[in-house]
Amino acid sequence: MSDLSFSGMHFFVRDVAAATAFYERIGFKVESTSDHFARVAIPGGMTFEFGSYRLTRGYDPAFREPAGAPSNALQFSLASREAVDALYAELTGAGYEGRLAPFDAFWGSRYMEVCDPDGNVIGVHSPRDNAMASRPQI
Repeated sequence: MSDLSFSGMHFFVRDVAAATAFYERIGFKVESTSDHFARVAIPGGMTFEFGSYRLTRGYDPAFREPAGAPSNALQFSLASREAVDALYAELTGAGYEGRLAPFDAFWGSRYMEVCDPDGNVIGVHSPRDNAMASRPQI
């Protein structure tokens, strides 16, 4: 499997326009190719793509809509602790679900989580500040 390389992520979404609006709000340039598919080019040749449930059923007739809460989170970073707080306020103010309000995480970053329109968890953190790090509460 030495030829295997990671090329990107594909999300199955109910509404490509709603997904596009969310990811553009957090700063991505989304290249929409149809009502059922959109792509974000990420530096380094990777992509982040959205395909509608209808499109997915077109090539995978056994596809079933996901149920339950997602157990994974996409992780993004911002340049400052204040930027994390500001993005959380912007997104929740626009009606997106906040999962974790910004807090000082044990690893030394300011961290928050919101959900995209399909319930996918999006984590955002500031650069790590070792002076703010502590032991995890586990």
